[in-house]
Amino acid sequence: MSKVSILKEFWDFLRVRKRYWLTPIIVIMVLLSLLVVLTQSSAVAPFVYTLF
Repeated sequence: MSKVSILKEFWDFLRVRKRYWLTPIIVIMVLLSLLVVLTQSSAVAPFVYTLF
């Protein structure tokens, strides 16, 4: 399955089941995970950790 089809299927799930409130939670989780992965081995890591 391609990434686009997974996103489409997820959106259909949210639309059919009226679970729109899950969208912000998932977006924040994805952004935080990207932040951790991208700053794991960089010089910016100590500055990111001071935010939390």
